[in-house]
Amino acid sequence: MISFLVKGLLRDRSRSLFPLLTVAIGVSLTVLMDAYLRGVGDSIFDTTARFVSGHVMVTTGARAREGATASNELALLNVADLRADLEQAYPDIAWTERIRFGGLLDVPDSAGQTRAQIPIAGIAGDLSPTGQERRLLRLDRSLASGRLPEKPDEVLLSDDLAARLKVSPGDRLTLLSSTMNGSMSVSNFTLSGTVRFGVTTLDRGMMLADLAGVRAALDMNDAADELLGLFSSGAYDDARAARLAESFNAGADKEDEFVPTMQALRESSGLGAMIDVMLAASGLIVAIFVLAMSVVLWNAGLMGSLRRYGEIGIRLAIGESKGAVYRSLLAEAFVVGLVGSALGTLVGLGFSLYLQEVGFNIGGMMKNATMVMDDVLRARITLSSLIVGFLPGLLATFVGAAISGLGVYKRQTAQLAKEFSG
Repeated sequence: MISFLVKGLLRDRSRSLFPLLTVAIGVSLTVLMDAYLRGVGDSIFDTTARFVSGHVMVTTGARAREGATASNELALLNVADLRADLEQAYPDIAWTERIRFGGLLDVPDSAGQTRAQIPIAGIAGDLSPTGQERRLLRLDRSLASGRLPEKPDEVLLSDDLAARLKVSPGDRLTLLSSTMNGSMSVSNFTLSGTVRFGVTTLDRGMMLADLAGVRAALDMNDAADELLGLFSSGAYDDARAARLAESFNAGADKEDEFVPTMQALRESSGLGAMIDVMLAASGLIVAIFVLAMSVVLWNAGLMGSLRRYGEIGIRLAIGESKGAVYRSLLAEAFVVGLVGSALGTLVGLGFSLYLQEVGFNIGGMMKNATMVMDDVLRARITLSSLIVGFLPGLLATFVGAAISGLGVYKRQTAQLAKEFSG
């Protein structure tokens, strides 16, 4: 029976070509969109975790409330002991200390006079050769010129910022800032190299300094603004991060504004709404696809039924039951849906594979961006990418054929002779 229907579809392409192309295009777009959203989400969450908030962040309650505008006066104290406790309690999470600082960066000339000045925002971490920040921030592959810091008073600047200031590795820089206690700080650093992360927000103007050097400059011995934790798997698990934060904060003293507080990435980075959208996007896309394709294929089935009005009448007149005719229409829809879904999945995976391996550079559109995300958009193919388009493609074809095929039961056998004689 199936082979007979397949031959009929091949010989009469008007019955199969339009539905097949409709299914193939819809499935390919669904597969591509699912892989694209997963890739973009991974890029945003990974970049945000490495540079901004970690998968989980431990900071003081006051700093957590103030957010990015908080001063170093709200920093964590006795960080060494706190980090040891966290590493013991959460051995499968990598912890790193960070200090965020701001101030005025002064570039002196050969006579020691100010040649250029610019407001600066920077991050301090363990940039020593044995520190994990080199791996976490991927400094080896991001280095544009010079070398990575080897001493506490050596810093890195983003390549674009260094070009604007007209400085090069080996030049002296002066940071005018304030200490954790509120007094003025004037510290000299040496530019060891420049970096380009491929993230427009960071490449516009970023200063990376060694933790030891900034601690000495800002009077923050054994203090840090935050402790970032990253899961050993490398991927962000929103549900797990939320559970850890809730458990950690359960016994905290709410009245003490300096008590350590843990936040998940969704809270510390302000990406909660985006994470919810990302999680719901795939299901929403599939639902819209099934609805839209069902309507299109329903209309296609209705037009096909009108064109095949005589054929169906003859089949009923020679004794074929309405149920058998209806089931044959569903079988045809199964064949069309199977081939169209398979073809669409292959096409969608092909485009997704290109985006995954090569990517699409949108750096030109990110000049004024504030979100921390990679300039190169990439997709991510998963097992669900094979299912998210294929099964809905079959479902939409079946729904469309099932609705349009109901017209078979409206045919009155008693009227067939009159129709044919007319």
